[in-house]
Amino acid sequence: MTRQQHLGWFLARGFGPHGWGHPYLDWDYRWTSPALYRQSVRELEQASVELLVIEDAPSLGSPETLDLRVRHAFGGPKLDPLLLAPYLFEATRAIGIAPTINPAALPPYTAARQLSTLQHLSGHRLGVNVVTDTGSARHFGAAAPLGHDAAYDRAEEWLTGVRALWRSWPEDALVADVGSGVYVDGSRLERVQHRGEHFAFDGPLNAVPFTDGEPLVVSPGGSGRGLGFAGAHSDVQLALAPLEASALRAYRQRIHDAAIAAGRTADDIRILFAIQPTITPSAEEADRIVRASANPDDATIVQLARKQSSDLETDLASLDLDAPIPPGTFGDHVSHGSIARLVGEHDAATTPLRVLLAGLARLRRTGDGTGLVGTAEELADRIEQLGEEVDNDGFLLWGDLHPVTVHRTLDELVPILRRRGILRRELDDRGLRANLLGS
Repeated sequence: MTRQQHLGWFLARGFGPHGWGHPYLDWDYRWTSPALYRQSVRELEQASVELLVIEDAPSLGSPETLDLRVRHAFGGPKLDPLLLAPYLFEATRAIGIAPTINPAALPPYTAARQLSTLQHLSGHRLGVNVVTDTGSARHFGAAAPLGHDAAYDRAEEWLTGVRALWRSWPEDALVADVGSGVYVDGSRLERVQHRGEHFAFDGPLNAVPFTDGEPLVVSPGGSGRGLGFAGAHSDVQLALAPLEASALRAYRQRIHDAAIAAGRTADDIRILFAIQPTITPSAEEADRIVRASANPDDATIVQLARKQSSDLETDLASLDLDAPIPPGTFGDHVSHGSIARLVGEHDAATTPLRVLLAGLARLRRTGDGTGLVGTAEELADRIEQLGEEVDNDGFLLWGDLHPVTVHRTLDELVPILRRRGILRRELDDRGLRANLLGS
């Protein structure tokens, strides 16, 4: 039997200069205006996309790499996605929105109150993508810069504190009894006093309880610590893995094991694999694109070096392309998952940087199960196959939130998935939890 899949969209560039570096810049959308995003998110909802995750990085990077991040708009500028969310909620009725938040940037009480407000205003459609970008800490006063695993410890304390504040109102505290004139029974509120390694705050939260569940917690992160965090705390894991049944099955098992070890069940979390497909009008065109990617020219290699320099906050463009990356090049704050994606299956100590970048440039075919370049029918086949073979939950489509990108990706794919029963035709109006978790 066909397994229905959840479908989300990952806004990879964040609230930034959409269209820059692409021909569709001349559609003349203003990326600082909500109109661009409101139009696109309506199209996602029409396509039964359940969740939009908005990437963010509040920092422009270190002084040494700042120019690399902004020169070609790979890493900035970016506006705050939390403040974009209300415009998107107002434009839609059912799709969930998950802006990214760094625990170093918002104290738990402030975060709990702002997120509670958006959860109520949106009709319980809010998610929060919790990231542990350590390079941003210097912008936030008392937030100390931390290493990779220690940043997860801080995020864990932050999220536990936020949830404690959300739960400081038992269900029976809000009385709202007109006859007695009692609105809230203050004696029932939890006082919440937190004194931890990274945060100190008191409750209870100055907000009313939720009627249809807390905001969904989304997390990325492919390291062992990141997968453990997701299994223990997240409702949705933004996952990156090769689209092979064995790789997806192993990834899912690690998340489920972490969930069970934390006293949860495998069904408490949805694992959505992020993919960036190239939809082609024919198999022949897909073959042509794949062949052309096998031998990237110098301009392509340099462009990839610039993009990776932004992602890794490390100036790869200044390194010798024909030599391995020198040991110690990447600081402790750099994402382990980002490094792993650059290195792939190569030996970083002996493989020239040019070869690593060429590996990123190399595209593969959807039709043979090795890549994501192919027709909409081929991609639908692959989605259906993985749903059946590994009991997969669904996918996050990776791209700009621009009408051109949305339509290129979804115009042919969505009707095919719906006809096969893989994708629902309409979203539930009861909120994000109802759509993604069935609760």
